[in-house]
Amino acid sequence: MKILGISGGTPNGNNDAICKEALMGAAECGAEVEFIRLLDLDLKHCTGCAACMRSLNAGQGGGCPIQDDFEWLRDKILDADGVVFSMPVFEKGAAGVFHTILDRFGPRHDRGTNLTGKRIAEERGGTPPDPRVLKDKAVAFLGMGGTDYTSRFQCDCAMLASHLMWSVVENRVYQWTKLFAMEDEKVAHAHETGVRLAKAAADPTHGTYYGDPGMCPHCHSRNFYLNDAADKAICCLCGIEGRLEIQNGRLRFLFDKEQLERASDTLEGKLRHAEDIKHNQAVRREQMKTEAFRQRQQRYLTFIHPTTPASGR
Repeated sequence: MKILGISGGTPNGNNDAICKEALMGAAECGAEVEFIRLLDLDLKHCTGCAACMRSLNAGQGGGCPIQDDFEWLRDKILDADGVVFSMPVFEKGAAGVFHTILDRFGPRHDRGTNLTGKRIAEERGGTPPDPRVLKDKAVAFLGMGGTDYTSRFQCDCAMLASHLMWSVVENRVYQWTKLFAMEDEKVAHAHETGVRLAKAAADPTHGTYYGDPGMCPHCHSRNFYLNDAADKAICCLCGIEGRLEIQNGRLRFLFDKEQLERASDTLEGKLRHAEDIKHNQAVRREQMKTEAFRQRQQRYLTFIHPTTPASGR
């Protein structure tokens, strides 16, 4: 069993310490452990070119054309049985380097998209997507915040697990943390998280979630979109639509069970989403063939050009 630790913090700082403490717990359970610091890598932003999606939908495997260290990191993550991410809180959410990882995993690694790509490849005799993308995996997210100034971190992190349908063991922010190594309660929790992650990695389909129960009983998120009438609430993480009600003095998020078929972290919801994208892409391709589109596109092309350092302006 292999547990991978990924830190998004500065060298030898709090995030490194949190990550390594969790790895110590996993090692005690007999796991092989490995540690990676994201700031040591050359990681470029996703450009939204959609080459990976075109490749998957053509039954050609779903490769990414960007040349950097991401493929190396991807291999490390996909080869692991469990992953613990230790990330700093930036501006109430996960640091930008984590969002780069999130974007680069994106639709290319979505389980529903890959199942569709696998089927197309089999039908056409093409190249199926990497089978490791469809492998069940356990994951834990541990964040470090200097104060209690946080509200989006856990939702940000859980989006990565949602793409790949990984089993989340823990999703926690250590608030008011300036010297993690000297805070015994937090050290003990990170260590126990590593133990729990190693145990869950042995059977991720039956992993237990130990984190904040949240407001959404399905994905544990506390982040919601609310309408003005307050009679509709949409979970920002799983996309389930329901309503907020006060029951016995406590706020509850309630939804019809049919909503699970539309959730972004269920296979039914993912396959439905893939069909929606397929339909919209077909409409887009037809529109791009029209003279009206060409005229409008030319209008934007000729109106203004981007300013760059090389342009000298």
